Amino acid sequence: FMTEDQKKYYNAMKKMGSKKPLKAIPRPRWRPQAIVFEIVTNKKFDMIIMLFIGFNMLTMTLDHYKQSETFSAVLDYLNMIFICIFSSECLMKIFALRYHYFIEPWNLFDFVVVILSILGLVLSDLIEKYFVSPTLLRVVRVAKVGRVLRLVKGAKGIRTLLFALAMSLPALFNICLLLFLVMFIFAIFGMSFFMHVQDKSGLDDVYNFKTFGQSMILLFQMSTSAGWDGVLDGIINEEGCLPPNTDEGYPGNCGSATIGITYLLAYLVISFLIVINMYIAVILENYSQATEDVQEGLTDDDYDMYYEIWQQFDPDGTQYIRLDQLSDFLDVLEPPLQIHKPNRYKIISMDIPICRGDVMFCVDILDALTKDFFARKGNPIEETAELGEVQQRPDEVGYEPVSSTLWRQREEYCARLIQHAWKRYKQRHGGGGGGTDGSGDDQQADACDNGNEGGTRSDDDGNGGGAGSAGNDTGARAAGTSSIGGGGTTPGSGESKGILGGSQANVGIVDHSLSPRESPDGNGDPQGRQTAVLVESDGFVTKNGHRVVIHSRSPS
Repeated sequence: FMTEDQKKYYNAMKKMGSKKPLKAIPRPRWRPQAIVFEIVTNKKFDMIIMLFIGFNMLTMTLDHYKQSETFSAVLDYLNMIFICIFSSECLMKIFALRYHYFIEPWNLFDFVVVILSILGLVLSDLIEKYFVSPTLLRVVRVAKVGRVLRLVKGAKGIRTLLFALAMSLPALFNICLLLFLVMFIFAIFGMSFFMHVQDKSGLDDVYNFKTFGQSMILLFQMSTSAGWDGVLDGIINEEGCLPPNTDEGYPGNCGSATIGITYLLAYLVISFLIVINMYIAVILENYSQATEDVQEGLTDDDYDMYYEIWQQFDPDGTQYIRLDQLSDFLDVLEPPLQIHKPNRYKIISMDIPICRGDVMFCVDILDALTKDFFARKGNPIEETAELGEVQQRPDEVGYEPVSSTLWRQREEYCARLIQHAWKRYKQRHGGGGGGTDGSGDDQQADACDNGNEGGTRSDDDGNGGGAGSAGNDTGARAAGTSSIGGGGTTPGSGESKGILGGSQANVGIVDHSLSPRESPDGNGDPQGRQTAVLVESDGFVTKNGHRVVIHSRSPS
């Protein structure tokens, strides 16, 4: 029971779970090798190679019938130039990437095509005689264009079509098996009923039911409803033929209208109207899904881009980066996941988990970016039980969240407030004082709170007392109300009200009495207290005089 936005996020989470960052190819230390490494790993290098492939395809189209020897020599010369270019590309990558070159399937494809092209150049006559034309080997190279299509932002429509086709291949293979089974059954039936039918109309020396192979060819042709009328005319023909002779064992060469119509009608309905339309249904379904993914804004290309850039920050493939790298990483990402600098407050608001050792897990960052993407589109994601199941993180060693970017900011914020309050206290009471606090008015930039606190306080020796006058403090981040009450040496009764909320707040206080050496009057009487608390959730701080209270919305 998920909303449409939650379903989109659920699908995005499944895509994230199917991908992991790979270990980056280490940069060579030897300077010449490192220079070549920078060249072959640059996207512009791939684009240049694609241009040469395009020129190679163009020269192949210039080949024509009865061309002159001079024209043929020019084409052969151009072919040699292209083979040298592609061979140089292969050698440069092997030199720079070392054994890592043979790990990627596309590189293996390039290597095989280059080797076959060289063999086709050297042994062209032999290969053309016993195998295939060397020109076909050059045509295979055009498949490499699909590798660089995702680098071209304007080719998103072509990438969508190719992605839909790739997603359809498993289902199409199953449909092919089903079609083969149907054709096999009807080929056997056709040989049994129409093997001896005389050739007429659609039946000839090639297309007939005399052998299994010819029957399969004929049925494959009719699976697209092509030529079925001529075949029907041949298998229902009962005129001008010889009837069967049982005495001599002659089967005859006449057709049968009843059997022919039933046979052909059943095959066309099953093959053309059902099985063939399954191909169209599968492709349209996957194309619709691919188009929907593009419209949502997050596709497999975006996740591939994320992990490709991740390799630059995590070359060892540990799946973790340092917290101080996060800002730079988000800045170099490509849209729609990119978050430009300054992005410090954006990182804080995303509340990304921080693991032990101040490292960030790749899936946690990608999850936060995905949620931020849907939120920017006006579709914030609400957590559900189904989403919680797919969001489970690995139990591997090293994944141990201890904080988050939001909690880290809260901790630093509270630490600054406590340090500031303690510094103010030391400045105010460091030079001595009496038993009565004077009135004061302070403004704190980080705590938005107006509070009044009053009460009575007596000295421990019973010789004096004083009335604490009212103090007023105004800050920047208050929410909720709190009450503190007491008498004697405990904090006096008072009230603090936040201007951003009206919920009752819980207060945790740790009183630190001053030692005799720290006491302003030198008699060991506690003239002030240091107040500290660990805030469990959104909290705020109030300060009256020398007393600082940190408030929390939830019990701690």
